[in-house]
Amino acid sequence: MRTQRIISEHRTHKPLCSDRSSYATEDNKSPKIYTKTGDKGFSSTFTGERRPKEDHIFEALGNTDELSSAIGLAREFCLDKGHIFTDQLDKIQCILQDVGSNIATPQSSARESHRKRTKFSPHTITDLETWIDHFTEELPPLTNFILPSGGKSSAALHLARTICRRAERSVAPIVRSGEADPDVAKFLNRLSDYLFTAARYAAMKETREEKIYRRPE
Repeated sequence: MRTQRIISEHRTHKPLCSDRSSYATEDNKSPKIYTKTGDKGFSSTFTGERRPKEDHIFEALGNTDELSSAIGLAREFCLDKGHIFTDQLDKIQCILQDVGSNIATPQSSARESHRKRTKFSPHTITDLETWIDHFTEELPPLTNFILPSGGKSSAALHLARTICRRAERSVAPIVRSGEADPDVAKFLNRLSDYLFTAARYAAMKETREEKIYRRPE
């Protein structure tokens, strides 16, 4: 039950991001990364349900995991260029862990203890909006459609944005069915706006040209 184990470990540590290396069993040995419980094509939700791996819950979890990885890659490019907003990317990756926890806890099978441990905070949405507004104050007005470009930092953030859109699409039906917190979908919607704006901001700070869409002749 890898999903249950990960959520439990994530929720019992106070730092902004938990460190996998700090997890240990009672005999002070690190747990094995493989569980073999998914070998037959099924996996567990946090509530203990066994579902096929192609279930919409696990599709959404995979998309949010991919999104976090893409943001991690973009963060490395941004660090190389000395961008000051990388701490925001750190926080977003941690929040995506909370997004995953909420998605992995279908409300139809969740006990109150599950709901309390995986409740999603709407304050994260406000943070994104504040960061977007800050970037926008410095950016020139957007007067054309732009293509993903503007240097490695910017292009990587654009890639993360497109993955974020896919994650949002996969979460939408789960939220509509009442199985996940509506604020999770709102967060992902706002996150794609943040990533678009951060990509433009990175290009501006690096004085890199953003490619403009032009209709082919």
